[in-house]
Amino acid sequence: MSTPPLEAPPLPAPSTHAFWPGWPEVVQDLRGGIGLLVGVALTGIPAGLLWWLLAPEAVYRITDDGPVPVGAQVGEIQAGADAVLVLVLLGLGLVVGFAAWLLRSRRGVGTLVVLSVGGCLASVVAWQFGELLRRPPTEAEIADVGSTVTTGLVLGSLPVLAATSFAALLAYLICVMVVADDGLDRT
Repeated sequence: MSTPPLEAPPLPAPSTHAFWPGWPEVVQDLRGGIGLLVGVALTGIPAGLLWWLLAPEAVYRITDDGPVPVGAQVGEIQAGADAVLVLVLLGLGLVVGFAAWLLRSRRGVGTLVVLSVGGCLASVVAWQFGELLRRPPTEAEIADVGSTVTTGLVLGSLPVLAATSFAALLAYLICVMVVADDGLDRT
């Protein structure tokens, strides 16, 4: 005599709130993220100002023989200016990513897109604003014998501009990993 096989109880129906709603949520986050995008892009202005203040510069006295460095010559002005910009943009990205996380109503995939694009815009704004504040000497200034001129700010490495987006996404994703709730505190 054989025994009938045991039957497993039926599985409970999946709840509708357990699934990611998909593109409608992303579109909603993107629509609501326009203000965040503009805010992140505008943070490039103080970042450019900070780059202008902290970046190294070389001072030259114009003589009959051409420009002569005044004081201790910094050999790697361009690398120093790029390094200062990278550090400023990384710090900006960390602050922006953490601040975006604190906006509880806008957590989601769309916020990552907004942070990425906004970080790139903030980097470009910082770059252009810094270069605008410290322009290189003109031909007339270089031809004026006896005057002193300083080097301008010029970005030598375009990949530097990815630093804000990278740091913002990193800060945001670290906050995601720290929170135990799978819903990211969203309603």
